[in-house]
Amino acid sequence: MHIARLCSAPLLAFAVAGSASAADLAPLKAPPVVGFNWSSCYGGGFLGGAQSAGDMAVTDLGNAQFRSYSGGLVAGRVENQHSWNLSPQSNVIGGITGGCNWQPVGSPWVVGIEGETGYIKLEGSAVDPLRSPSLPAVTPDVRASTNVGNWYGMITGRLGYAWDRTLLYVKGGVAFVQARAAVNDFCLTTASGCGNWAISTLSVDQTLTTWTAGGGLEWALFDNWSVKAEYMFIGLGDKSVTACAAATTSAGAAVPGGQFCFNHELAGIHTAKIGLNYRFTTVTF
Repeated sequence: MHIARLCSAPLLAFAVAGSASAADLAPLKAPPVVGFNWSSCYGGGFLGGAQSAGDMAVTDLGNAQFRSYSGGLVAGRVENQHSWNLSPQSNVIGGITGGCNWQPVGSPWVVGIEGETGYIKLEGSAVDPLRSPSLPAVTPDVRASTNVGNWYGMITGRLGYAWDRTLLYVKGGVAFVQARAAVNDFCLTTASGCGNWAISTLSVDQTLTTWTAGGGLEWALFDNWSVKAEYMFIGLGDKSVTACAAATTSAGAAVPGGQFCFNHELAGIHTAKIGLNYRFTTVTF
């Protein structure tokens, strides 16, 4: 009996030690993976360029008695309504942006809303190629100009797919663009072949509401800072503004038929920009 007890004590100690060693050798549970999450609100700035998608057109609509303004009291009854093109020059854009993103835990999809406002200016001007049915405008006569700017704004929704700190997204929504148009008559003497009437500088300034769509790529440099490259198209191809004003003869009498009008057709705008955003909150999972 005493011998059995003496033998069992070492065996029990060995078994306990073996169990402890086995426990030490068991694989440890891996720590949870902490990934980047785009859920946050943010603000930032951008700089880029804008280019017209095509020429802008101006149409001389005449008035109730004259087919066109060009040509004066005689030729204006003969010359029909006609159009000519303006070629706007590309220009820089810049401004500020802000919005909020939400990325569900465990999902690569990111949804958000974003607003931006900034400076934009695309301007074109050209002289009416006709002064009468047979006289080209050798000297400047009626010059029309169209100006898109000096400001614009957007409110857009955003849908993206994230690979950790890289976000590829598309966005679209509503855009607000300032559009201004003007017409000047530089030639007032019939001896030069111009019409023998004058029109005061007529202009119009409107804020247009239209659509915008595009997308971009954003990369989180740090937890709170990200950079982006983005393209957006502003759809103005179906928009126009009309400027009207009364004309007077060289004697100061009002030209019959009411106001003369010029319609300015706009073109869509391509924009490309780079931006820097600061995230106000940082979320991990």
